Amino acid sequence: MPGNTDGGMVTTSTRAPAPSSATRHRAVVAALVTVLLWASAFVGIRMIGTAYSPGALAFGRIAVGALVLGAFAWRCRSPLPRGGAFALVIGYGVIWFAGYTAVLNLAERHLDAGTAALLVNVAPILVAVFAGLFLGEGFARPLVIGIAIAFLGVVVIALGGSGGESVNDGIGIVLGLVTALLYAAGVLMQKVALRRVDTVTATFLGCATGAVVLLPFAPQFVAQSMAAPTSAIAAVVYLGVFPTAIAFSTWAYALARTDAGRMTATTLTVPAIAIVLSWLLLGELPTVLGMVGGVLCLLGVAISRRH
Repeated sequence: MPGNTDGGMVTTSTRAPAPSSATRHRAVVAALVTVLLWASAFVGIRMIGTAYSPGALAFGRIAVGALVLGAFAWRCRSPLPRGGAFALVIGYGVIWFAGYTAVLNLAERHLDAGTAALLVNVAPILVAVFAGLFLGEGFARPLVIGIAIAFLGVVVIALGGSGGESVNDGIGIVLGLVTALLYAAGVLMQKVALRRVDTVTATFLGCATGAVVLLPFAPQFVAQSMAAPTSAIAAVVYLGVFPTAIAFSTWAYALARTDAGRMTATTLTVPAIAIVLSWLLLGELPTVLGMVGGVLCLLGVAISRRH
């Protein structure tokens, strides 16, 4: 995220009754847990370094997440989706859980954690564009203005350096934007699927699909785990349990008990948290140009969401 977001993947098509103040408080706590864990994923990927290749890391993370989510799904014992709903779940499992995760790992070989998080958070604008093109939601003036500002932000990020050991290169910027594209496509597919599939089942099946798609990297993961330091193995488990399994569970809980628009807006805090964590744990900070570009990206996203 995400994103970014590894952010905003789980949603619902029905509005719950007005929650009590205690329920709203728990929803706020759940939302805070979600954005913190999603932000930590960007840093966790960087902390693993070169101990795992991007594909092997993606398999390890998603496999762990699928095991944890499988335990939740087994307890719920919800019926499996059929027909078009099942196809959509499989589709976003391939696109988001497998494709996004692997590409993000590769992107963070070229970008610091904060810059990667900033680029991934262009995804909400891409969602709005796709919704306008394919779901008949149109293109309001705020959306067009937001797209222009966010695009300018991406250009500024591309011109800025990185707070890591190397400068951001063209490959890193492109990969960061591809992750945002994959994330946005996954969001739209899941929005449609969740009209007929409960959130626990939808998230588990998507994650399980991602693990199956990434199975070709399983031998690499096993071989690299034999040589990896204990800290890297622990980081893989962390990424699978917390930013993948737990974060999406807390997101679903919060989203079911509060306004969807406001909940989605909370993901805009992910890059800021990722930058702080990256600075504290890795000594990385985007350059001034990178931060300015990131602010422009987030401003564009915020404007695009105005009604």
